[in-house]
Amino acid sequence: MEIDKQERICPVSAAIRLIGGKYKALILWNLTDGEKRFSELRRLVPEATPKMLTQQLRELEKDGLIIRTVYPVVPPKVEYSLTEKGSSLHIVLKTMFDWGISLLREQGLEANCSMVGKTS
Repeated sequence: MEIDKQERICPVSAAIRLIGGKYKALILWNLTDGEKRFSELRRLVPEATPKMLTQQLRELEKDGLIIRTVYPVVPPKVEYSLTEKGSSLHIVLKTMFDWGISLLREQGLEANCSMVGKTS
């Protein structure tokens, strides 16, 4: 993430720049319990098109939140995992999850996404 030295620097804005993509929080959440292949992430985040998932993964890698490991086998095997920096976001994501659950309950709704059932 590049920040223009002349602009005002806000901690919340800096964090949102890293995790504010449409599916980034879901990707990060699903990587908290270990590495995943692209196909696993597609299954866990079905609302993301392959193109969008690829774009979000590239941005997370560029920002140092995930590691993309390519194994020299045929067919190619690629796995994604969290960096230490990415792992440090778990408490933030967990807090957002808990807050979101409360919000949905207030509205009489029940959570129905890939984050449900993974409260670790």
